[in-house]
Amino acid sequence: MRRFAISGVAGYVAPRHLKAIRDTGNRLIAAVDPHDSVGILDSYFPDVAFFSEFERFDRHLEKLRRDGEGIDYLSICAPNHLHDAHIRLALRLDADAICEKPLVLNPWNLDALAELENETGQRVFTILQLRVHPSLIELRKKLQAETGKRHQVRLTYITSRGPWYRYSWKGNEGRSGGVTTNIGIHFFDMLMWLFGGVDRAGIHLREPGRAAGTITLDRADVTWSLSINKDDLPFEPEPGKKTTYRSITVDGEEIEFSGGFTDLHTRVYEETIAGRGFGLDDARPSIELVHYLRKLDLVSKPVVVVSPGIAGEVSEV
Repeated sequence: MRRFAISGVAGYVAPRHLKAIRDTGNRLIAAVDPHDSVGILDSYFPDVAFFSEFERFDRHLEKLRRDGEGIDYLSICAPNHLHDAHIRLALRLDADAICEKPLVLNPWNLDALAELENETGQRVFTILQLRVHPSLIELRKKLQAETGKRHQVRLTYITSRGPWYRYSWKGNEGRSGGVTTNIGIHFFDMLMWLFGGVDRAGIHLREPGRAAGTITLDRADVTWSLSINKDDLPFEPEPGKKTTYRSITVDGEEIEFSGGFTDLHTRVYEETIAGRGFGLDDARPSIELVHYLRKLDLVSKPVVVVSPGIAGEVSEV
């Protein structure tokens, strides 16, 4: 049985991590969040030590480590801009990190974390749950059996969010990375996992709640659009009902993967604990891509191409 701690336990995605820790037969010993609306802990680990101050959480875990009762993993569900610091805490505690997307906001943070992995002997893992979706695994096998075929792909993801979103850390690009990073990075990772690396990428719409553009991959030409705006939904949402629209087509044919999402975090945890988790190298391509997309100035450069693997190389089309 592994010993876990979790940061950001009051956040939206934390219940999936709590479920994954429980369902993989492990124990949660400490949790932290500045917000104390964490009654959900009673449903999973009612005896866990809870802290609303990160400094006390840090001190508690350090004491456990010195007493020979340290944690094996720190699960990180905190706001995006805190991921790097929380990962560093995990490594200092002689623990591995399992961090939500995006692993970090800036590509150079990955280099520093790689150095810390080498120094500490600990590992940094992330949640790329679409890579363990059964339907997408089958699609990837099919695509890998092809030779030389090029595909036309369209990605549309609209997840309606109310005014609260813009007032929270998620609406602050410096903290969340904006919509391309906060809600798009899983899909960008999935597309590269399916169709290969980025040759170039363009962006023609970038607003606080929406973004759209194109990506040229090794084996596909992709048109993508992301939005948190209710008015962009292709249907009129009803209170308490579906407020998300997800569509990915390959050569005009819809990829059906709307089901099977409830246990994906648990699957990722199983793979991670078994030594097959997604690490820094897996996370890097999508982090590089969204970083460059995020930095583009659409006023002076309405359409650009980006070389994600070359820091800072941006040129007009």
